[in-house]
Amino acid sequence: MLVLLAFIIVFHITSAALLFIATIDNAWWVGEEFFTDIWRVCHNNTNCTEIDDSFTGYATVQAVQATMILSTILCCIALFVFVLQLFRLKQGERFVLTSIIQLLSCLCVMIAASVYTNQREEIHNNNMFYQGTSNGNYGYSFILAWIAFAFTLISGIMYLILRKRK
Repeated sequence: MLVLLAFIIVFHITSAALLFIATIDNAWWVGEEFFTDIWRVCHNNTNCTEIDDSFTGYATVQAVQATMILSTILCCIALFVFVLQLFRLKQGERFVLTSIIQLLSCLCVMIAASVYTNQREEIHNNNMFYQGTSNGNYGYSFILAWIAFAFTLISGIMYLILRKRK
């Protein structure tokens, strides 16, 4: 049981790390001469412009920013609640609260990645900050966001199924 518990904790910490990297790092949409994320646009690896309210798709980008931050916070809270419940719950009780919080984190990262996927063309084609960025590919931070979605979903389900045993 101790090995299973260690695996679950490592899996949850990995999910949180993936969420942090996907939220912070600058590689949601990349090309030869540029890279962008949900915070800024960089051309030639040096000329970076912060995304602000003068940006055409700012409301969409803010939605992605907010849901990614919320997802990361919820994932960290779920880990904290899991550790608390580990020592507070009686034998045989389920980690339902931890599961609910982790599944909410999963929902938030799914919303963020889905909104970015759906609105990416509008964001990159209709904005002066993104001139020349329509020809690119999804970067590793975007891919990590989807992997974090799968990890948080799996861990949320694991917490729901998990019972505290001797």
